[in-house]
This record gives sequence, C-alpha cells and structure tokens, in this order.
Amino acid sequence: MSPAVVAHRGASAERAEHTLAAYELAVQQGADALECDVRLSRDHQLVCIHDRSVARTSDGRGLVSELTLAELAELDYSQVKPKRRGASVPPPSAEPAGLLLLDDLLDLVASTPSPIRLFVETKHPVRFGGLVEQALLHTLARHGLDRPAAKETSPVVMMSFASSAVRRVRAQAPALPTVLLLDRLDRSTRQGVLPPWADYTGPGIHLLRSDPDYVRRAADHGNQTYCWTVDDSADIELCAELGVSFLATNRPAATRSALSGARSTTVPTA
Repeated sequence: MSPAVVAHRGASAERAEHTLAAYELAVQQGADALECDVRLSRDHQLVCIHDRSVARTSDGRGLVSELTLAELAELDYSQVKPKRRGASVPPPSAEPAGLLLLDDLLDLVASTPSPIRLFVETKHPVRFGGLVEQALLHTLARHGLDRPAAKETSPVVMMSFASSAVRRVRAQAPALPTVLLLDRLDRSTRQGVLPPWADYTGPGIHLLRSDPDYVRRAADHGNQTYCWTVDDSADIELCAELGVSFLATNRPAATRSALSGARSTTVPTA
C-alpha cells in the first residue's frame, strides 16, 4: 500500500506556507492529510506558524510569543523568504494572506467532502512550555475532536519532537493518536522502540536514507512510520519501498503522481 500523502504546511511549494490558500490547494490536489505547526501568541492564542519569529513568513518582525493575536493578524503572510541562500520558495502571491488560526484549519478539515486528517505539531522549546499542549486540547475539545472513537480514524494526530509534549497529550487525551518526531536515533529508538505515549514514529527522510531498515524494525515493534519532509522522487520511491505509512511533502500533487507511477511500474511476483 502506498504511503498516505500529508501536505506539509499545505501545498507549500506552490503557495505560501501555513496560509489558507496552501491548505485549500492541498485538498484540491487530493492530499490524504494536512500538516501544520502551532505556537502560542502572547495572549495564548494558537496560531499556525513554524518559526519562533514572523520575519521569514510575513512582512513583520518579532517573536510569535511576544506578539498578541491582534498584532499577528495585522501582518501579511503571502510571501515566504528562503531559510538559506538558494533554498526554494513558493512563487509570489498577488493577494495578501491573513494569519491562519488552528480553528480555521480545523474548520477546513471538517468541511472537506472526503475525510482528511490533520497532523498538528506543537513547537518546542517555547516560553509557554506545556501551555501549548493544553491550548491544543482545549481547541480540539471545542471542535469535538479530543476524544476520537478510534485512533485509526481520528481526524487529528498530535506530533512533537519533544517527548515530554507527546506524553502530556497522552495523559490528558488518551484516545488521541500521537507521533514522536525524530531528527536522530538514540539507543532506544534505533531499535524501533517508542515510549508508550507515542503511537507512530516520525523520522526525517535523512534517517531513512542512512538506515532504511529502520522502518522494518519499527514495524516489528508495532509502530507505523511518519516520514518528513519528502519531495525528491528517489526519496518518495524509497518511502514507498520501505512501507512508510505517512509521507509529509511540500508537493502533494507531484508526490501523489510519483507514487502512482511507482505503483504502475511495479511488476507482480508469482
């Protein structure tokens, strides 16, 4: 089975990341799921922004945690600056883009004709610590999403690189599925083992390139794999071959096309 295509910050190779336009395009392109990052504003409102600062993704300056929701809402998020020299960015938008709240994204998920999941990453370290997870769970509760009937069909999945954050969510919302994101493998995770409060393992694609057997070891311990962030055709093919369950990509349409091509060229064995 091909990996589920997860639109990383929306269709962020074609629209400014974390904008409503990026997520609407991802839905139109047939993404199986959406991914977003959340942070708290100074007045404890959940906003969809990846960086600590608004400088790269808006026309403003300052730390998200030091700006109020009203101040963040005054900025234009339609243009994205490269993280480093030579890095790709989406084409300029002719129209300004407003701040995206997690509430807005949950409304989009609820209004899609076909079921679509939302992977929500809480960012750490942050000045507000565990208040980020608390705010997330309060928001999900308002939308009736904090107590899914089954983890496999939950519309929302929580993620974090911070094991403590994942643990906090598991303690307060035991039925909500979680991903422990990994940018390196330690002695325990290298064997495919996860702490009991994590449901899925979340390695970066760099880890699978260097240790492709990791997906099998994780599966041997009952852990499915969420891999980030996969845009290159060779990496997409690798994830499909290894049995990755969820593939986060900035290019959902191109990635889905590549996965379809990989399926069509596979020769069945007797």
